[in-house]
Amino acid sequence: MATTKKATPTTSAPKAKATTVKSYSNAPLFGKENYRWMLIGIVLVALGLILMAGGKSKDPNVFNPNEVYSFRRITLAPILIIGGFVVEIFAIFRKDKSSPQS
Repeated sequence: MATTKKATPTTSAPKAKATTVKSYSNAPLFGKENYRWMLIGIVLVALGLILMAGGKSKDPNVFNPNEVYSFRRITLAPILIIGGFVVEIFAIFRKDKSSPQS
């Protein structure tokens, strides 16, 4: 009995290089500046909500449109709230200079 050896196919494809993945599991999600901008945004939103509050009449039978529809409640407070949300978005997307580069 003759034994025959099977030919093994050879491939000419280069071997894949092992890639290293940098893991920053211990790195904080945001930097110090990001948290500072987030705090500024929260203060702006809170200030807008405080300015929007009120408008209660001393006499419930009397409606005073100057108290309810004042510049402070209709224009200034919403602008502060929207500005606070814009600052929050900026704080989230801002790349911290001290964070590790990928």
